[in-house]
Amino acid sequence: MHSGFTSLRSALPMNLRGHFPGYKVWSRAQADIERVLEIWTDCLRRYGGPWLFGERGMADAMYAPVVTRFKTYDVRMEDRACREYCLHVMDMPEMQEWIAAARQEPEQVDELEVEF
Repeated sequence: MHSGFTSLRSALPMNLRGHFPGYKVWSRAQADIERVLEIWTDCLRRYGGPWLFGERGMADAMYAPVVTRFKTYDVRMEDRACREYCLHVMDMPEMQEWIAAARQEPEQVDELEVEF
């Protein structure tokens, strides 16, 4: 996950503070979204959930940033198991801690606001 789905990662930047309902997703990113949902659906059905491989593991940690992107940009998920999976991920104490820490960060990071 960390080096794949580049269109998804480019078009839906991670933003733990934001919420953008009705966000227009471009076609290449939509193809990545569909592939992620296909993987999740297959794993959840094959291993019985509630995590991708039955019990919580590294795959769930690797997909946690994708879950946050889907939530931030209101990505539509037809499959109930995928929606429930996202809820499980967001309910993890580590996710709650991560989100709380992100909300404490400044809105703007001066070092990143440079002109080239």
